[in-house]
Amino acid sequence: MFLFKSKHIAIEGAIGVGKTSLVLQLSKKYHARSILEVVEENPFLLRFYEDIKGYAFQTQIFFLLSRYDQQIKATQQDLFLQLSFSDYIFAKDRIFAHLNLSGNELTMYEHLYQIMCKDIPAPDLIVYLRASTDMLMKRIMLRDRPFERKIVYQYMERLNNAYEDYFNNPKNLRQSKLIIINTDELDFVGKKLDQEYICQKIIQKDQE
Repeated sequence: MFLFKSKHIAIEGAIGVGKTSLVLQLSKKYHARSILEVVEENPFLLRFYEDIKGYAFQTQIFFLLSRYDQQIKATQQDLFLQLSFSDYIFAKDRIFAHLNLSGNELTMYEHLYQIMCKDIPAPDLIVYLRASTDMLMKRIMLRDRPFERKIVYQYMERLNNAYEDYFNNPKNLRQSKLIIINTDELDFVGKKLDQEYICQKIIQKDQE
């Protein structure tokens, strides 16, 4: 069994890129823990995609509190002292907030986020799964989640650009190693060779 230097490896990327699928594969392969964000339990999510401006603040605050609670429990239970794979980083919440909120709502959100983020340890290693907006829309359509049927191309394009901006800013990654993997030509769910390619990338970066 390969021994990782990293104890907390986070998989990130825009909606539909395959974060959760990859985390489940990696956790099984390396006998590690999975830390999966709560998405479908957000009671505002369905209405959010129907009326982004009207439901952005409620949706975002629910996610912020949910992700904070989950990360704090993982820290208190020492889950990050053994190998764990998560399908998000805490800063993901802020990426979405700055995309969807403005004015006083964004100011209030930012105040809460800055208080909470001090308690959350950064992952040792982040794997950013990159995909074109066309590919993301295709994958979203294929998995056909009810609350995602209202997602439009323009929103995904803005989200994809927000992720690119975040991971291209060195200030956001001072405490974590980063791998960027282009996934448009990969099928790590259906093809073992593609899964192995990603595993080798992770192992190589982990050992640096």
